[in-house]
Amino acid sequence: MFHQARCAPRDAGSAAIEAAIVLPALLVFVCMAIAGGRLVMSGSKVDAAAQDAAREASIHRTVEAAQAAARSAATESLSDQGVTCANTSVSVDTSGLNVPIGQVATVSATVRCTVNLSDLLLPGVPGARTQEATATSVVDQYRQRGGQ
Repeated sequence: MFHQARCAPRDAGSAAIEAAIVLPALLVFVCMAIAGGRLVMSGSKVDAAAQDAAREASIHRTVEAAQAAARSAATESLSDQGVTCANTSVSVDTSGLNVPIGQVATVSATVRCTVNLSDLLLPGVPGARTQEATATSVVDQYRQRGGQ
């Protein structure tokens, strides 16, 4: 015959208690890893958008065209890479387009993207973080510029 144990083991409820202690810590760790990954990925994508914007601005001849093209390139780059920004701004330094022909000049673009983290519902993590990147591109020194 089979012999059944009549007394309950001493650690019968310990698995539930261990799960109650470990599970919240594990969830916090997973959310922090997701937040960190999101910030790293968006940072590199904002950097690529700044490079695209600077490169696009450097090939235009007028300040107005360069600024419009840079803003468009940055927005398109972020969109193509799947980055959703709560707020985006692009500033372009086109002073290099006013340098006389034959001299080396540069234009630079700064892209700012506010990445939303509030959907992670992690205590202590801000609702959003702004990523910023600046890139510079050389203007062809023998290309006609502006009113020249």
